[in-house]
Amino acid sequence: MTRRVLPYRVPSTDVVTVEPWLLVTSDGEVPAPKALPDWDYHMDLHLRRTVRVDLDRARSQSGLPADTALTLAVVWTATGSNLGGPAERLRLTGGGTVTAKLDFLLRGAGLGGLVLLDTALVLSERRIDGLPASPRRAGSVLWSDREALRLQGDAPQFPIAVIDFGRTSFPDDAAWHLQISGSLESATMGSLLLLVNERNTITTTAFENAGKPRPIDRVILSAVYADVARIMIEYALSEIDFDSDAEFPDGSLGATLLGLFDRLFPEQSITDIGLRRRRSPALFASDLQAAVKIFEV
Repeated sequence: MTRRVLPYRVPSTDVVTVEPWLLVTSDGEVPAPKALPDWDYHMDLHLRRTVRVDLDRARSQSGLPADTALTLAVVWTATGSNLGGPAERLRLTGGGTVTAKLDFLLRGAGLGGLVLLDTALVLSERRIDGLPASPRRAGSVLWSDREALRLQGDAPQFPIAVIDFGRTSFPDDAAWHLQISGSLESATMGSLLLLVNERNTITTTAFENAGKPRPIDRVILSAVYADVARIMIEYALSEIDFDSDAEFPDGSLGATLLGLFDRLFPEQSITDIGLRRRRSPALFASDLQAAVKIFEV
């Protein structure tokens, strides 16, 4: 639980009691794990949590009048997409200990990387009639808590779109195409897009089943991810500014490519891999297959 030094009175941390976050799946509720191994952008996150707040103590220890309205709020942030926003707000009035049920859905298309869930008890409205040093501004935080969920599945951490390749310049019979655009400092979410050909039903079905893949789906997804990794690494090696000493903003294309490179080639330098690709493309291709562990299902 986070505890910050604030310029006003706040209650003790035990005025709020929280239960663990629950992930709602088709099989029911399960405790939210620290990481989701099979997550991809088609997978929404349905989350629930029970929070109990002792309103009387929260107010009295903060120096607030007994009729002060408080709000329990949840804000989400996704490091992979640089997106975030309010997930739920519950206005709490009355007295005694109230039980609040948090229940909301986060769309997978806006997620990626680390999902931070900040729960806070805040002042609902401006109050100027409290005791000295009591919180006054609406939104003043009385209590807060942060939990993190890492989305680190085999799926590529960027948006996916299913389209008809027959209406594009791509070959009608191609199964997928990875678009890369922008500079290394550009946001990953705006620089990468995996297009899947809706005419290729085997591939589209595999992505539809990514949350609970069948053996055949895992094989297809493994082939896609291996190809995506190859394209991304080759793109990175073609950029003159891509090297291990470079510093890129969090959530940028450069940071994503560096992270991918470090995962696939943890003990090798960018220079060495670049030379191998130029001098022996076949060996480089085999190294990449081994690195991504293709078809390990």
